[in-house]
Amino acid sequence: MLVVAGRAGDRIGQRPVFLTGIAVFTLASLGCALAPNLGTLVVTRVVQAVGASAQIPTSLALLLATVPAERRTQATRSWAAVGGLAAAAGPVVGGLLVEVDWRWVFAVNVPIGIAALVAGRSVLPKPAAREPGPLPDLLGALLVISSLAALSGALVQAPDWGWTSGRTVLLLAVAVVSGVAFVLRSLRYPHPLFELHLLRLPRFGAANAGTLVFGVAFAIMLLSNVLWCQEVWHWSALRTGVALVPAPALVPVVTLLTARAAQRFGHGPLVAGRGLLFTGGMVWLACFASVTPDYLRDLLPSQVMTGAGIGLTLGTLVAAGVHALPGHRAATGSALVNSVRQISVTVGVAVLVAVVGSHVGAASRPDFRIVWCVAAVLGLSTSAIGVHLSRGGGSGRTASAASKEPEADARALTGASRPTTFPSFGGSWGRAGVRTRRASGGQEDTSAGLDRDLPRPPARPPATARGAGPRQGRLW
Repeated sequence: MLVVAGRAGDRIGQRPVFLTGIAVFTLASLGCALAPNLGTLVVTRVVQAVGASAQIPTSLALLLATVPAERRTQATRSWAAVGGLAAAAGPVVGGLLVEVDWRWVFAVNVPIGIAALVAGRSVLPKPAAREPGPLPDLLGALLVISSLAALSGALVQAPDWGWTSGRTVLLLAVAVVSGVAFVLRSLRYPHPLFELHLLRLPRFGAANAGTLVFGVAFAIMLLSNVLWCQEVWHWSALRTGVALVPAPALVPVVTLLTARAAQRFGHGPLVAGRGLLFTGGMVWLACFASVTPDYLRDLLPSQVMTGAGIGLTLGTLVAAGVHALPGHRAATGSALVNSVRQISVTVGVAVLVAVVGSHVGAASRPDFRIVWCVAAVLGLSTSAIGVHLSRGGGSGRTASAASKEPEADARALTGASRPTTFPSFGGSWGRAGVRTRRASGGQEDTSAGLDRDLPRPPARPPATARGAGPRQGRLW
């Protein structure tokens, strides 16, 4: 639903889709709080997810519509860091509310949602919808949901059913068939759910790969910490929530402190450094975590390292992905990045449950060490992706190096050879419609012409000499 909502925002307008999402989420939260039985709770949770999916991609598009080009990288990192803070702080706030009553976990959203709806109608910008045409492929959405649900079910139930049982094999087969059918349909359908050709952009593809790897590791880390404190150390939900405060508390701090570093050095070095920090936190748990509670030695150092890593990487990967796309693809690109992140969290939780099992206790320590080592390996993989992003180009590079990126992106998408310069347009356009413009702070804003709706520049004036070299300081 994230991509469906993102494309709806591109066509209808981000503001109405975002406000509708708030309204749906608020009403569904009230339904969850009043649910008389488990079945009603599950249904209202599904409706709640639909409302949330409308808010995530359109919120970033609304943010970018109000921010100057030179500040978009910082704004995107801050936006993603807030999401990471919310995800990591969930167990903390949830632990406090559950101590009162579990219904308060949902009831607390109602006044917040009403206030957000009233404020949003007054202050949110009204960017016009830029794309006509139908919504993306709803059958494709059904296929990807079926694939993910079957894969998660197989991984979660396999320890109880057996990996070779008929039910496990059937679910895995459904996951594979649905996934292949989804990819084929996305490649052939005129309005696909996932525009897979976007992944041919080197930086966008690498950022999504990093988001996928990081999301799996993040889900393993977060849920394993909660299970370890509650099921192995036998701590209450409130005590567990308080113990996990350091990691989310560090996310906004690190994001703010590294804002200038992101502008100067680019996305890659921050992602690479974060992978090493996250790996260190997971290795620490695997080596020192004991069934006898010792918070200061076992858990706190890991919380500090992983929290700093999340602050360095989460927003940086989202920024790297979104800024590799055209500006009017902000909602769709954000939806695709966040869909990958949600998919990775689903896979991470399923992997954790498959290894640790549904019955957790002191005897599960070897299983926890396995998943922590898996998360450490994923952290190293994220560092490798950061190195790749660094080699592909970051924000703080020279004009001569940056000038090669649009041409490479154009080749990746259309096989175009050489960009054509039109100084009156304030930048350079390739044959695929690729445009770059120089922004302050040493950054370039690269937008790949992925839409046939973009106006094509006029032909090069005959007086332009083909052999003339570019002027110093311009991107050609």
